[in-house]
Amino acid sequence: MSTVYSPDREFHLKIVPSDVGGYVFLPGDPGRCEMIAANFDDAHFVAANREYTIYTGSLEGEPASVCSTGIGGPSAAIALEELVHCGVHTLIRIGTSGGMAKEVMGGDVVVASAAIRMEGTSREYAPIEYPAAADFAVVSALHQAAVANGLRVHVGVVQCKDNFYGQHSPDTMPVSYELKDKWDAYVKCGALCSEMESAALFIAGAVRGVRVGSILTVFANQTRRSLGLDDPKCYDSSQAVKTAIDAMRMIIRQDKIQDERKQ
Repeated sequence: MSTVYSPDREFHLKIVPSDVGGYVFLPGDPGRCEMIAANFDDAHFVAANREYTIYTGSLEGEPASVCSTGIGGPSAAIALEELVHCGVHTLIRIGTSGGMAKEVMGGDVVVASAAIRMEGTSREYAPIEYPAAADFAVVSALHQAAVANGLRVHVGVVQCKDNFYGQHSPDTMPVSYELKDKWDAYVKCGALCSEMESAALFIAGAVRGVRVGSILTVFANQTRRSLGLDDPKCYDSSQAVKTAIDAMRMIIRQDKIQDERKQ
């Protein structure tokens, strides 16, 4: 527990270990927490402080929670750290993104297998050469659940950055040359979409020894717009939420099977 600034509970999340389950969903927006918690059995509100809102209930008979992270790597890493202090071992980010690969359209979902570390938080955990990779079991469960739900799903590398408007208004930035050149390179390398939290979560999760994955709703795709292609917009993340819930249920069932084999 982070006792330096708060002797009784986690400094930012305002929780103790008994407040959360081992399986946690991480939306960015606090407003999505209640919607996600509605999928739990016996869900109840736990705490709200700054960008962090927490509900806890159960899935498949196991304690599970949802904790919002706010926007960006720093606040997401803080949430992960304090949740790990409280015994959390499996986390799924449910987020939003903008498409990069031209085949990725608004309304699709992306399951991140790895993330480009064009952000600052992960650099304070691990050398830049170390890859930001999602946990394989979480990626597999998310992909299976998305397919079962009949979604258009893509699995692969996503880009993470710290400057939202650096993506959308690069020409207004003094470092526009770097932003645009790297964006073009990432697209040529096959990056699927852009968002702001997965790289920090994957690296922090690796350092702390916990399982982390991400499923991202694609709002729209600026590559398609630039090419004059159809660019449908989607602001509904409910399918990603359902898929994440289904995936976590799979993971919990698999964990129980593994626990039984160990006995």
